[in-house]
Amino acid sequence: MSGPFLLRKFARCLLTLLLAVTFVFVVLRLSGDPVQRMLADDVPARVIESYRTMWGLDRPLPEQYLRYISQVVQGDFGVSFRDDRPVAAIIAERIPATLNLGLLAFGITLLIGIPGGIVAAMNRGRLVDRVVMGFTILGHSLPNFFLGILLILYFSMTLRLLPSSGIGTWQHMVMPAITLGTSFAGTVARFTRTAMLEVLNQPYMRTARAKGLGRTARVWRHALPNAAIPIVTVIGLRLGALVGGATVVETVFGYPGIGSLLVNAVAQRDLAVVQGVVLLIAFTMVLTNLIIDLAYGWLDPRIAMSGKETKA
Repeated sequence: MSGPFLLRKFARCLLTLLLAVTFVFVVLRLSGDPVQRMLADDVPARVIESYRTMWGLDRPLPEQYLRYISQVVQGDFGVSFRDDRPVAAIIAERIPATLNLGLLAFGITLLIGIPGGIVAAMNRGRLVDRVVMGFTILGHSLPNFFLGILLILYFSMTLRLLPSSGIGTWQHMVMPAITLGTSFAGTVARFTRTAMLEVLNQPYMRTARAKGLGRTARVWRHALPNAAIPIVTVIGLRLGALVGGATVVETVFGYPGIGSLLVNAVAQRDLAVVQGVVLLIAFTMVLTNLIIDLAYGWLDPRIAMSGKETKA
């Protein structure tokens, strides 16, 4: 890949992260004074002012912003208003739980989405195609919290097979992973089917068939590699959205991950933690998009040479 191509990608990533940090910083401070919301109404004004001074909230907004940016660059995300602990340490405690859940859900997404889309494309207009497309519509439109509640009612309340909340064993991750992975699998299957249908109608696929190449070989050696760019795009976006998308799922199942930490921090007006989590989510999305762009250049060298991306 060319140097300008990589430099442009990295510059875009840094700009996106800066915009995300700026947006969160401004919006959270426009929503009100966090000190007054955290403390009781009868707390003396001098106590409120002392907290604002201790957390640097008494300074002008431009000064607060520049100070926060300089701290983030150094890896310092501030101190939690509630726990009086470094935000980085609080987030680090929750990352393993969300990472385990996200990887399991991502595995479910790949195992269901890609084969489902390929099977639907190879059987266009048949019963299998309609069943798979029905699943994609259901998975894409059914809210995560509703599916999670249904799973809890059936597997926890009725059958009593799986725990409804908490963490500790692999059973605790089954329902959250299914809930998170199913909705993403529907999107991946739909995009895979569309990409495969476009490739299957190309002349070189008819040529491969005329040469006597088997159906499986045509799919894996010709169709899937040529349909890889849009499939990689949607898979990468789903992977980047796992951390942010797990917020609702973790809340429904009482799963102590990054998502539930964000919800609690918002409810408690803990600005430092909210900023840290949102920055982590933004970094995950930006990193995933960077990997996708680099994968474009690997899948199709013409993209890296021209410096242009092919978006699905």
